[in-house]
Amino acid sequence: MAGTATGWIVAGDGEGRPTTASCAHLGQIGDVAPSTPGGCEDCLREGTRWVHLRACLSCGHVGCCDSSPRRHARAHWQAVDHSVVRSLEPGEDWAWCFADELFLLPA
Repeated sequence: MAGTATGWIVAGDGEGRPTTASCAHLGQIGDVAPSTPGGCEDCLREGTRWVHLRACLSCGHVGCCDSSPRRHARAHWQAVDHSVVRSLEPGEDWAWCFADELFLLPA
């Protein structure tokens, strides 16, 4: 696992396999609070449903995962280029970099 100074380390590739790849977007990570921890910010506004929640580690935007119909976490990344999100699901402690397609774990 490749280490970083951001508090997150690369744990695997997009398939979950170990990798020596590094994430070029760890510098985007900040100490931010989730904007709407009780639901997807955009789904709540639209009145739509989500499956799982992801929080942007750059600004705190809470979006729904790629298994959700509207994929708001991915849409947020594509709109503002904030690549790294973490899971907001109970018992889960991991993050994902959309741009590098890497799983991250707390360091």
